Amino acid sequence: QVQLVESGGGSVQAGGSLRLSCAASGYTYSGYCMGWFRQAPGKEREGVATIDSDGSTNYADSVKGRFTISKDNAKNTLYLQMNSLKPEDTAMYYCAADVGLTVCWVDYDYYNYWGQGTQVTVSS
Repeated sequence: QVQLVESGGGSVQAGGSLRLSCAASGYTYSGYCMGWFRQAPGKEREGVATIDSDGSTNYADSVKGRFTISKDNAKNTLYLQMNSLKPEDTAMYYCAADVGLTVCWVDYDYYNYWGQGTQVTVSS
């Protein structure tokens, strides 16, 4: 059973930084996708960044140049470094994973495993 546990959210002023972490366990396959998604109140869940098993990354246009996704295979942990945060980045951030996707940058409903979410609030 795949389990994902996020941490690192919080409140920060615009221009600040946060690093989200996602501890993963229960993988039994060598190929997988992992990603960060976010959902603001009243809005649909959207992709923020994804990373393939070979380390290839994709980003939403709104976060390119400000956010960086990375993973530590030894620690089974996924990260999202968020710099130059803006009020519009305020949302619940979710870690997701799937072991059956051939393309990682896809809509959220293709991912089968989710963490509980961590809140990020950016004030102006």
